[in-house]
Amino acid sequence: MHSATDTYRPPSEHYENFPVASWLCPAQLRAPIAAIYWFARTADDLADEGNASASQRLDDLAQLRSDLFLCAGSHIHSGRWGQVFDPLALMIGRFHLPVQLLDDLLDAFCQDVVFTDQGRRYATDAELHDYCRRSANPVGRLLLHLYQVNDALSLRQSDQICTALQLINFWQDLRGDIARARWYPSVEQMQAHQISERDLLEDRNTTAASRLVATYAAQAGSMMASGAPLAQRLGGRAGWELRLVVQGGLRILEKMRAMQHATWRRRPRIGKSELPLLLWRAWRWPLPAPGRP
Repeated sequence: MHSATDTYRPPSEHYENFPVASWLCPAQLRAPIAAIYWFARTADDLADEGNASASQRLDDLAQLRSDLFLCAGSHIHSGRWGQVFDPLALMIGRFHLPVQLLDDLLDAFCQDVVFTDQGRRYATDAELHDYCRRSANPVGRLLLHLYQVNDALSLRQSDQICTALQLINFWQDLRGDIARARWYPSVEQMQAHQISERDLLEDRNTTAASRLVATYAAQAGSMMASGAPLAQRLGGRAGWELRLVVQGGLRILEKMRAMQHATWRRRPRIGKSELPLLLWRAWRWPLPAPGRP
């Protein structure tokens, strides 16, 4: 059996949209953040990794959900994921973590499995944003809960930042998602830009496809700018960490612009050498005007 502290490790690119405990995080919050992270990471693996069938993935996620509510109710879990639920049960009890937010994450992972298996597409951007409400926004709300921030404005701005980060990740990793048969561009936007799936499957520049990704990138950037004041208002380590998270997302958008938004051909990345730039931009807050680096 591992303690919550034992399970803490640095984040990997595998679940990169999750702002896990970092060197800026207060020591007393690393254990609960790590417990939340490994719960989400386990669910992500069940939904994505290996060669299991869709039905098996959904069964596993259902068992994970059952164990979540068992440990939340101070009952004995199945033991299948003891290294996840032993520390998570402690953190739920110690920090009164909102279990519904953890369940929302599971709901989003299940939706990924179903959509991929059935070849379904998001009909509208509103449907896509509703998915982000469950796949991304719970992360920010859980972190705010740990920082004891619960006012309506902060929650709303957190949702804007988290949805923006999720969307940026979608458009950044368009090539990889398509390879896994996951299509996040909505049918309405593809029709509006008069592009087909083939346009995003071929390794060639397409003006219409670039415009589609540019439209989505602009939406994400605007959403990020709307939520960004939360970083300044939080202050302290939480504020600095959120500033870096925001700047990381904006840096990806900047790289997307530099490559004419052709992310179905190549995935833009942030290298370790860019950390000083991100730190400087976080320090010179507030944000530059939209569209500027």
